[in-house]
Amino acid sequence: MERIKADVLIIGAGSGGLSIAAGASQMGADVVLLEGHKMGGDCLNYGCVPSKALLAAGKQAQAMRTGEKYGVSPVMPEVNYGAAKDHVRRVIETIEPVDSQERFEGFGVRVIREFGRFISPTEVQAGDTVITARRIVIATGSGPFVPPIPGVGNVTYYTNENIFDLRERPDHLIIIGGGPIGMEMAQAHIRLGSKVTVIEGARAMGKDDPEAAAVVLDSLRGEGVEIIEEAQAEEISEADGMISVKTPKGTYSGSHLLMAVGRKVNIDKLDLEKANVAHDRAVKVGADLRSVTNKKVYAVGDAAGGLQFTHVAGYHAGVVIRSMLFGLPSKQRTDHIPWVTFTDPELAQVGLTEADARKEHGNHAVTVARFDYNENDRAISEGKKTGFIKVMVVKGKPVGATIVGMHAGELIGVWALAIANGLKMSAVAAMVAPYPTYGEINKRAAGAYFSPKLFDNPTVKRVVGFVQKYLP
Repeated sequence: MERIKADVLIIGAGSGGLSIAAGASQMGADVVLLEGHKMGGDCLNYGCVPSKALLAAGKQAQAMRTGEKYGVSPVMPEVNYGAAKDHVRRVIETIEPVDSQERFEGFGVRVIREFGRFISPTEVQAGDTVITARRIVIATGSGPFVPPIPGVGNVTYYTNENIFDLRERPDHLIIIGGGPIGMEMAQAHIRLGSKVTVIEGARAMGKDDPEAAAVVLDSLRGEGVEIIEEAQAEEISEADGMISVKTPKGTYSGSHLLMAVGRKVNIDKLDLEKANVAHDRAVKVGADLRSVTNKKVYAVGDAAGGLQFTHVAGYHAGVVIRSMLFGLPSKQRTDHIPWVTFTDPELAQVGLTEADARKEHGNHAVTVARFDYNENDRAISEGKKTGFIKVMVVKGKPVGATIVGMHAGELIGVWALAIANGLKMSAVAAMVAPYPTYGEINKRAAGAYFSPKLFDNPTVKRVVGFVQKYLP
């Protein structure tokens, strides 16, 4: 048994763990990184990267079907599903070197390719190595949650961890779960030639603004995706090569089943009790991301129990590094964290939705500034007029923004910046956006906030009248 010491021990080489390892090692800390599976974690291998690559393949296929309005004769694409998966694999392989063991060893990180488990409050065992560390970071991420639906153990099903390995196109894909993963995979597969049925126990895209979600759901239904809401899966069975899902609204059958119900944090094998690390579904941490019961242990990303996004894990890395390396007080916040569902159209959100803003600040305190895509010249010229932006404003400052439409994920960054830095709506209104771009949508939304204050204000009109009458 080898015993080593480190300043910082990181369990998990996903987004959060890699960011901490790179930063801490390059700033002089002695760092050990444990990874028992694949470098890059879920995002690179099973999540963000492959899903966006498959969506890109579907987008190309859809473009061939929808060229008529541009004067291009539409054709039915010949989709090679296996070749689309080759594209997914090439994308992963292109990014892999950035997250590779060799790169991090070049930073001076000792990388141990074993799973880790606590054996004391300051010690973790990984294979034949015991590491004692001043600070330990749990960055184990999460995996797909498969609910105990009767019969699920008797059928062949896919999750995000193996759907990208499937080489033969599903004839009819049944997806249980109408959240972001389910919707993205539904659109990718309908565009690549599969029939798709989504079964959701509550409301599809239920965590998003209902008005914005309706735009996405209408688009998917228009492309042929069958979306069944308020239909809790009661039983799953398989016979004659077909998988059937029984719900209160009927039984739905298909050739393949994808479980996209949610995520489960990977903490079960860490032996957290031996480290005196309190947990429930995730590690219990304070705003500083430290364990509430063992101040030598931190948790970041999904392991910290908050928003489950790759960019949140990266953000957490900065919070933790300031605390661990420099001894500075450092706390996370969530009001400025954006998220995106990468369907077509995209749906992006930062801060409070309209309903949440009215609930938190009071109905009369919230002003909603809105602008529609069909008034943006670039959207009109490209035939992408479906969508809108609405910004929730309190005392002149944005507290949330919802965007649904083309490039919503790119546009939301302006509002994340504004909220993160406490900027007023006037800062966005003062921005000059190049014409014609989708970026004008943000500026026009800010303008929509000020328009009533200027154009419907009697005082303004009196001042203008006075100036025009008496100013030489």
